[in-house]
Amino acid sequence: MKDLSKVSVKQVEIDSESAGQRIDNYLLRVCKGVPKSHIYRILRSGEVRVNSGRVDATYRLCAGDRMRIPPLRLGTKTAAPKAPKIDLPLLYEDEGLIAANKPAGLAVHGGSGISHGVIEQLRAARPQAKFLELVHRLDRDTSGLLLLAKKRSVLTGMHALIRDGQMDKRYLVLVQGQWPKGKRHVKLKLQRYVTGAGERRVNVDEEGRESHTIFDLERACGAYSLLQAQLKTGRTHQIRVHLAHLGFPIVGDDKYGDFELNKRLAKQGMKRMFLHAWKLAFVHPASGDPLELEAPLPRELEKFMAALK
Repeated sequence: MKDLSKVSVKQVEIDSESAGQRIDNYLLRVCKGVPKSHIYRILRSGEVRVNSGRVDATYRLCAGDRMRIPPLRLGTKTAAPKAPKIDLPLLYEDEGLIAANKPAGLAVHGGSGISHGVIEQLRAARPQAKFLELVHRLDRDTSGLLLLAKKRSVLTGMHALIRDGQMDKRYLVLVQGQWPKGKRHVKLKLQRYVTGAGERRVNVDEEGRESHTIFDLERACGAYSLLQAQLKTGRTHQIRVHLAHLGFPIVGDDKYGDFELNKRLAKQGMKRMFLHAWKLAFVHPASGDPLELEAPLPRELEKFMAALK
């Protein structure tokens, strides 16, 4: 997609990859450097036309739509630094989907004081890509499988699978304490809130949203337990809050964990949260073929597990 921020009047024909997207989001994506307020002003004023008619910001584009885009005003702020290219391990790639193995400590997208995340860095590494979007998210401190879509049709198909509970998402997590054998279904209502310091947190609250995780003991490790966590819903910090609420804090969790334990383990070299997105299984929305992906435990987690033995 061409940068449309440096032209006068422009006539654009919408292709199949942009079909279904709201017109405001489309313009924000392709009109680089143009202030958001200006994009909405030209939509309200009718300067943007689709098939010679006026549309509002909520209009969803159709393949073949002809859009008139007026001359655009660039922002006066200094341009943000370009996202650095990233050498991210890829576990799978086809014409519509990428499965990356995200390291802990790397955000999936910019914001909240973070200039660039995985998505911005991958776009920088693939300037020829017409479309590249996150299918889902992982916490910054969580490692493992992260899916990205290279086509809008694949993105909407993947979102439908997630919404309908047709994606099997499993994590490996090490907790403090001796977990009993057998599967355990944890269903709690979770509520998001913001601390006085401006940090996003989650707690168990009857006014919150339903959440469901299935935990199973993978391996007993003395004073610790390695669990397999299967997500049935995808609430913010769901696994972390479920385990903390049950009295089994995740090793290295700096928001909901045992802070004194974390300090001791950090001196032994364990300086991250032991939560890893391990396995994904689903039917590919484009091909219809079943797909199962796995991300091995990172070296630092394997090393810590070996030390426990």
